[in-house]
Amino acid sequence: MPADQPNVLVVMTDQQRYDTIAALGHDHVHTPNLDRLADRGVSCTNAYSSAPICVPARHNVRTGRDPVATGFLGNDKRSAEHLEAEHGAFLARAMGNRGYRTFGIGKFHAHPSGIDLGYDTRLTGDDYAAEPGADAAEDTGRLAAMNFLPQSCSLPPDDRRMSWIADEAVAEIERDTDDPFFGFVSFSKPHPAWNPSPPFDDYYDPDDMPEPIREDRDLDHVDEKIPAQNYHFWKSREDDTGESTIGIARAHYYGLVTQLDREIGRVLDAVEARDDAENTLICFVSDHGELLGDHHGWGKSSFFEESARVPFLVSWPERLPAGETYDGLVSLTDVFGIATTAAGDPDLRDGSDVLGALTGEAEPRERLFGAHETPRETSLFSLPHNLTCMVREGDWKYVYAVNGGREQLFDLDADPRETVDRADDEPEVVERCRRAAVQWLREHGATEYLDGDSLLEIPFEQLEMGRYHPGTYGPPDEASGEN
Repeated sequence: MPADQPNVLVVMTDQQRYDTIAALGHDHVHTPNLDRLADRGVSCTNAYSSAPICVPARHNVRTGRDPVATGFLGNDKRSAEHLEAEHGAFLARAMGNRGYRTFGIGKFHAHPSGIDLGYDTRLTGDDYAAEPGADAAEDTGRLAAMNFLPQSCSLPPDDRRMSWIADEAVAEIERDTDDPFFGFVSFSKPHPAWNPSPPFDDYYDPDDMPEPIREDRDLDHVDEKIPAQNYHFWKSREDDTGESTIGIARAHYYGLVTQLDREIGRVLDAVEARDDAENTLICFVSDHGELLGDHHGWGKSSFFEESARVPFLVSWPERLPAGETYDGLVSLTDVFGIATTAAGDPDLRDGSDVLGALTGEAEPRERLFGAHETPRETSLFSLPHNLTCMVREGDWKYVYAVNGGREQLFDLDADPRETVDRADDEPEVVERCRRAAVQWLREHGATEYLDGDSLLEIPFEQLEMGRYHPGTYGPPDEASGEN
């Protein structure tokens, strides 16, 4: 390996929307440290989670394979121990094989709890579990209908688990060793419960929050997972959440983002204090976004921008320009290739050469694909599949649902809020994207979602996910507290 290998640090948050970095034109949120990170490198403004759900997004990053290849398309809690044998070394092990000291801190969302993810040092911490010295019911609020209600945490910021994650990350970054480091620092906020600590619980005025995108409910609920999730959390498929509740929920959500920004700043300070800071690559991403009342919905598991599009910052002062934006198509699948390419031994797997594209040495991605599905154990419907897939091509976004064979097409340039379905107006675009989706699924061996040379279509059945309660997704992982 090259003698001047950079340090590589991947920082991941959980359920953070793309529009939560002030420096990128979103001044409704205060993020001085993410702004600083954006100024340090390149902001990828068309970045997506290939499967906007926690578990598949994380397997996507650690394998560099598309979710339809790994078979993890929803939050099903099953063993991932077979993935390395089928797809190659996990990212941490791949970086260790390239001469790196490796550490992982925070949320991993991989099962079983003792699975070897390839880190030399692995410290698991998750805000789903009780805060240190606190009662989970009182201080994390992850209880039934309270999960999506705005609330406050009685613990001061320094006593929160997100602060502990930053503490441990700083300690690893400050270690003086001969080998370069590869670190994965994974925060489990701003995922619900939306419970910032003082003063962040009162940082934003609910009346100043951006108005939600709530126009055509029928168009929004073509994605049957949205009304199912609404009932799951709010006991209302139609989502009749009032404007006041939405505003307060948004204020608490952005309060968590700003509290989290404080911890990210401490990690960034530790990097910048190193002598080799200029030769340290930082990749900041989130696993997916959050509808937050947009499109008459809450949660993720949707290909609307607010759920599937994510913040994606890449900085490497020694090699990349500073303070620039890149509007090419990027996805979480690319993180594997970014890290291994920086290490001097590229392995793109299903990803594209993002570092090459950022320096003009590689062509931008022509199309980007995504797919997700509701796991069987949380679904009370009888269909064998309910895959939803996405194709991004230029300014077009095509979305297809196996359940009912429903499809939508949005022009993100003319209609960035995705309120006008253009599928009937643009049959050629629809057919081109449909063919591309068929080819992508076939190339990945996901033929169960095909009917010959066409996408599979099953008669529509309403999706039911039941009502959320603490045991909905099974008991917490005893070793990690993850759920």
